[in-house]
Amino acid sequence: FRHPDPDAEIGKLLHSVRLFPERAHLVGAYTLGKAQRVIALIRKAGYREPIYLHGAMEPLSRYYLSKGIDLGELLPVREKKKSELAGTITLCPPSALKEVWSRRFPDPVTCYASGWMRVRARARQSLVQLPLVISDHADWDGLRETVMATGASEIWVTHGQEDALVHWCGQQGLKARPLEIVGYGDEDETDGISESGEAGTLE
Repeated sequence: FRHPDPDAEIGKLLHSVRLFPERAHLVGAYTLGKAQRVIALIRKAGYREPIYLHGAMEPLSRYYLSKGIDLGELLPVREKKKSELAGTITLCPPSALKEVWSRRFPDPVTCYASGWMRVRARARQSLVQLPLVISDHADWDGLRETVMATGASEIWVTHGQEDALVHWCGQQGLKARPLEIVGYGDEDETDGISESGEAGTLE
């Protein structure tokens, strides 16, 4: 994976909001960290309208605000009528995109902020209309830069397609080997997401 510029991904979202003012935009994002990062990116792009939150998003987002992190005006979506949500952006857990909860919005555009959205099949399986490739994990270039920055003489590789990075390390004259973790790979990876909403595998 090579991740695109996150600002450009947010640009796609805001372009869609302008293009479809009669529709609501629902953005699925993990509750801890990812949601707040997406909000910050939206604000960085100049969007000053209120951003609405699913109930699960409220406590952590309010905590960020209490620590002086400016995320702009955040409002609970539960207080709004369906007609009032046209042209708005709402953040929610990814699972909520498929739930009855999403029906409270006028003709919603479903978006999902995740590095997994780079894989088109994942977006289709999740019924995502506007995939936003925004990842909190290192991509291929980031992994290589990190390996070199450590100055380590031996690299142990795990959590993903180990053979590619082991091969690259060998080309750089570095000793490397895959590290096998007992039980890793036994979990269900049908969608890469655990019940807790955490990514099941790194990108």
